Amino acid sequence: MNKEPTSSRQAEYVSKHRRHHHLVTFLRFLVFSLFLVIWEASADLHWIDAFIFSSPSRIAATILDMSRDYSIFRHTGITLYETLLSFLLVILVSFLTATILWFSGTVSEILEPWLVILNSLPKSALAPLLIVWLGANTRTIIVAGMSVAVFGSIISMYTAFRETDEEKIKLIDTLGGNRLQVLCYVVIPSSLPSIISILKVNIGLCLVGVIIGEFLAAREGLGYLIIYASQIFKLNYLITALIILCVIAFGLYQIIQNLEHQIRKTRNL
Repeated sequence: MNKEPTSSRQAEYVSKHRRHHHLVTFLRFLVFSLFLVIWEASADLHWIDAFIFSSPSRIAATILDMSRDYSIFRHTGITLYETLLSFLLVILVSFLTATILWFSGTVSEILEPWLVILNSLPKSALAPLLIVWLGANTRTIIVAGMSVAVFGSIISMYTAFRETDEEKIKLIDTLGGNRLQVLCYVVIPSSLPSIISILKVNIGLCLVGVIIGEFLAAREGLGYLIIYASQIFKLNYLITALIILCVIAFGLYQIIQNLEHQIRKTRNL
């Protein structure tokens, strides 16, 4: 009985996976397009109040109007910069803290309850306090973005480190390896799927934290634009800012998802 070559089966699997990926992408854009069509038709037929809910054509006109004076690029760029910096700092602080907790059981027993308590605090309530401490500036907004994600990220990353297969750790210990080698060759590689999941969650949380900070301490950025537009009842500007936030969140998520695919390909080689 002849068996199908492995390379042929692998090529068929890759082709099937690509077709599925293209189908999912097409359906995503189809759903989004249908949503825009229904939204525009509802506004034109007066099923909804266009002043309150706006419409795709009004949003497009608003984007074009804001593009003329580059204000849309300025607000978007500032929010994106603050979000990315908050995100990178959260990952750095989370990784270093989780590593320290993993290295020292005593330190983890002391700090873990405090991390849980700090993570449970309402972050929107911390923002006014941060303004008093740090002033109404970009630094406050970045710290506000970090505060939403950092404590939960530390807990999740430390949990992933701690759930590493004990048999693999014992194998490294038997071969004379030290704790740093266990961390580098066993713990981190085993925790990569969890770390990627943490990244996906953190990027959205950092964006939320930055917007909260911009609500209170900014003179530029999408959060400031949302507050300003709501105060003067320019709801087209408000909804435009919300849509841009959705686009930013989707783009950042896609970047991390592509990173995840690359890591999976590398690990499967």
